[in-house]
Amino acid sequence: MTEVNSPPSSTARPGGWTRFVTARPRLSLLVALVITALAVLAGSGVADRLGSGGWEDPAAQSTYATKALEREFPDSQPNLLLLVDSGGASVDAPAVAAEAQRLATRLAAEKGVIGVGSYWQTKSPALRAEDGHEALIAAHISGDEKTASDTLDRIAPHYRGTHGPVQVKVGGMVAVRGEMQTIIKEDLARAEMIALPVTLLLLVMVFGSAIAALLPLGIGIVAILGTNAVLRGLTEFTDVSVFALNLTTALGLGLAIDYALFIVRRFREELSAGAEPPTAVATTLRTAGRTVLFSALTVAVSLAAMLVFPQYFLRSFAYAGMAVVLLAAAAALILLPAALLLLGHRVNSLDLRKVFRRGRPARTSGEEGTAWARTAALVMRRAPFFALATTAVLVLLGLPFLGVKFGTADDRQLPSTAESHVVQQHIRDGFPGNPGGGLEVLAEGRATKAQYAAYKDRIAGLPGVLRVDGPLVRGDSAYFTVLPKGEAVDDTAQRLVGEVRAEDAPFATKVTGTAAVLVDSKHAIAERLPWAAAVIAVVTLLLVFLLTGSVLIPVQAVLLNALSLTAMFGAVVWVFQDGHLSGLLGFTSPGSIETTLPVLMFCVAFGLSMDYGVFLLSRIKEEYDRTGDHNAAVRHGLQRTGGLITAAAVILAVVMVAIGTSRVTNTKMLGLGIALAVLMDAMIVRSLLVPAVMRLTGTATWWAPAPLRRFHTRFGLSEGDAKRPVRDAGLCPCAAPPRGATSHDGPAENDGEGMADASGGLRAIR
Repeated sequence: MTEVNSPPSSTARPGGWTRFVTARPRLSLLVALVITALAVLAGSGVADRLGSGGWEDPAAQSTYATKALEREFPDSQPNLLLLVDSGGASVDAPAVAAEAQRLATRLAAEKGVIGVGSYWQTKSPALRAEDGHEALIAAHISGDEKTASDTLDRIAPHYRGTHGPVQVKVGGMVAVRGEMQTIIKEDLARAEMIALPVTLLLLVMVFGSAIAALLPLGIGIVAILGTNAVLRGLTEFTDVSVFALNLTTALGLGLAIDYALFIVRRFREELSAGAEPPTAVATTLRTAGRTVLFSALTVAVSLAAMLVFPQYFLRSFAYAGMAVVLLAAAAALILLPAALLLLGHRVNSLDLRKVFRRGRPARTSGEEGTAWARTAALVMRRAPFFALATTAVLVLLGLPFLGVKFGTADDRQLPSTAESHVVQQHIRDGFPGNPGGGLEVLAEGRATKAQYAAYKDRIAGLPGVLRVDGPLVRGDSAYFTVLPKGEAVDDTAQRLVGEVRAEDAPFATKVTGTAAVLVDSKHAIAERLPWAAAVIAVVTLLLVFLLTGSVLIPVQAVLLNALSLTAMFGAVVWVFQDGHLSGLLGFTSPGSIETTLPVLMFCVAFGLSMDYGVFLLSRIKEEYDRTGDHNAAVRHGLQRTGGLITAAAVILAVVMVAIGTSRVTNTKMLGLGIALAVLMDAMIVRSLLVPAVMRLTGTATWWAPAPLRRFHTRFGLSEGDAKRPVRDAGLCPCAAPPRGATSHDGPAENDGEGMADASGGLRAIR
């Protein structure tokens, strides 16, 4: 049977919000254009003010020790390394030694450079390669990240390259961060060049109309430019990570397109039902606009949860994510209605699909959505099978995550050809004890030489210690360097952090170093993770309840959303930790996952999954309110939104894959991982698992106790135009179907969101 649509109401008075956003549409768009231009000016140069660190806990013991050592013993914290290659000769050869000492003396005279030391000065074995052909000059560039980066840019060209009998390469953490920042900016520009035209092409295929296709893209650009201005302002008050720019681009395009797709689709649907443009805009805002608002709130809450963590890397994504989500929603709910009101029926202009339909009739309204209707009917007939099978597949795909190993971001984030990566790889492969990768022990308080010596001997006797150097004493402070056996952040080094911290001493001790920073970061995340999860779960449960009035649906939404992310986490470990596909994707696997990445990916992917979940549930709820037929409502919801959700997911995945082409491993992992999560959610969870589970739970899906039903009646919102009466008896707050309503067993009217007939593989997402 075909759907019975209520005729558009030409006499319905628009609400206050509709009157506000459509009162002067030309003025609204002009003001938006001026604000966007100002945002371009305000956000210019934002990338140059962003940091490339932020993985450490600012309140941790390791952070305190690092800052104290930088202040009291700057030579203990080298962040600049010059790798001196003698070209096959011994580094102790007179000519090589003379040139190296000249370079070290020159480096020590550079402004902003302190604590210069070298193998030729100290004769430390840790600074000489085991083959005797390479050695190191180490130094510390003072100042914050921006100051240190500027200093490196000024001096590096004078040391890089050939100097008499030696070749010099520049490395160290300040060089790693500098190269990472440069590469991220270059890769982001390339990603935008890839994503924008491909996204526009897909939108044309979705809408057919070139005019309609440009609207979501314009909303996305406004959201991105506005967020860049917000980030630029935040840099005046707090540290912001350069990685946040990638999320700004991805979410700005992806969510703006999602919201615009939903609103434009509903607007075109109302026009096709005979409504005049002002009435169509009012109905669209009253229905799809509410869903967009709910969706934006759920995504923003998921991203805001990262504010509970102390690392500014994670907090930066919360700043950027919340800003771009709210700006995308605001643009979709303010600018887009104004544009639609001005365009009216011209929103369907320039139908480029006609080029591909030569000789073939256009699809009729009855043909739209039939594939999704058949899918829904099949899934609901075999609900137990689809529920068990999809759950088993998702759990199986997530199993590799059980073997996750956490580490820190280092030079291996960069391409293997990056100079700072080359330097550090030479050190890992050819130098004893991994210089720069040891533990630093800060001792504070007066002590005698004998007490220092006794403490040093106890530390040297710990398992996993290769060597202990020091102490270097200045006033009431001293520091020791503890070189662990093996990698700087492996399990042995992490255990050693705890053992050194537990060792008794007659003075106060603080331990820092790469492994100590990792231990403290893991502790900070583990301590606050339950709070972040609780924030996401509680607010999501509340918002979905306000949307649906059901107790069970919010619980289902949270659990199924979490289940949809298993494939992403399993793939992250299998690909990026274990190194499968590293050659194909062009990255170096460090054998671990940076500690903050899973948290970031969960918050982003969970929010996007809820985005699609809200779209589906709102349409199911609208139909259930209209008919009271649970099974028909589920089928109708999937029929009406299946193509829309899948189209949005494909477009967002394209944007994330473009981000995933980055040469920085963390960015590659973020882009490709979230692209996989989005596709799995749209094509597996929303298309198969959700309708199967809702068929199994039946009308109990809509149950809520009487007090909550009354609360929802008063405060809840839905995409439907009006609420039905609530029954106190029975399992669900439903009334008998209105007279004349029918079940939706057959195809719906033309939604207007299907792909073009000539779109090849993408045709299946209708």
